Amino acid sequence: MKSSSNKKAKIGIIGGSGLYDMDGFSNKRLLKVKTPFGDPSAPLILGEISGAPCAFLARHGNGHTILPQEINVRANIWALKSVGVERLIGVTAVGSLKEELSPRHFVFPDQIFDLTHGRNATFFGNGIVAHTAFHTPFCPDQSKILFDKSQSLAINSHQGGTYLCMQGPLFSTKAESRFYKSLGFSVIGMTAATEAKLAREAEICYSLISLVTDYDCWKDGEEVSADIVTSVMQGNSKNAQRLLVSAIPEIAKRSARCSCPEAMKHAIVTAPKAIPAATKKKLSLIVGKYI
Repeated sequence: MKSSSNKKAKIGIIGGSGLYDMDGFSNKRLLKVKTPFGDPSAPLILGEISGAPCAFLARHGNGHTILPQEINVRANIWALKSVGVERLIGVTAVGSLKEELSPRHFVFPDQIFDLTHGRNATFFGNGIVAHTAFHTPFCPDQSKILFDKSQSLAINSHQGGTYLCMQGPLFSTKAESRFYKSLGFSVIGMTAATEAKLAREAEICYSLISLVTDYDCWKDGEEVSADIVTSVMQGNSKNAQRLLVSAIPEIAKRSARCSCPEAMKHAIVTAPKAIPAATKKKLSLIVGKYI
């Protein structure tokens, strides 16, 4: 892959580093992006899927070298925004907290419950305050397209449910897992909450393809382990690739029917004259049209 200064990609994909080897992802080229928030997890891979310009980013770095709490999500989202990404699809492994959400099934959640701590989950601060609506953390229109396409491909899939975001990197204890299950959560993972929050502040439509790999550890005899997750993900990734190739052309041509592209319109509460010049410059890509 050659380096390129081409910075046009409407669709972004964040997932495992193997996803960019999917059939149908063509004209690939590498782009290193510098951001005001530090380095993203990896260089962007720019290319096309069925003619739609796309940008891929390896969430945990090439070779999976970054812990969930070490991911520089602000830099990742800023980098994707900087190349023109308006719609973002996260692909991630999850544990199931419901019997019917079996390993190898896909879940398209519509809610998040965030138990993480100490993560940089906002672009704001340093002289600017914003309170962004987040009652619908995933873009409903985009998620429905993904779900409908998964059904047409005969992938076992489920629409809706709550993604519980845990801190990690350890998996749950059995007591924790059974408690989460008793509360009615659907799936559990370690990364989507921060991605969703920062994508919303960047006014990017964000949806999640949750690939069920295990039953966490609430189910006796089927406790999760890293080798189980890796093994099941290999099979899940093929279906994820099929889904992306099928859904992205429709997502790319769809006009926004949601509030995501104007999420920050009324969210900034700091008077423009009170915002430090350095902060305005740093956030110009994110909210420059408002300040």
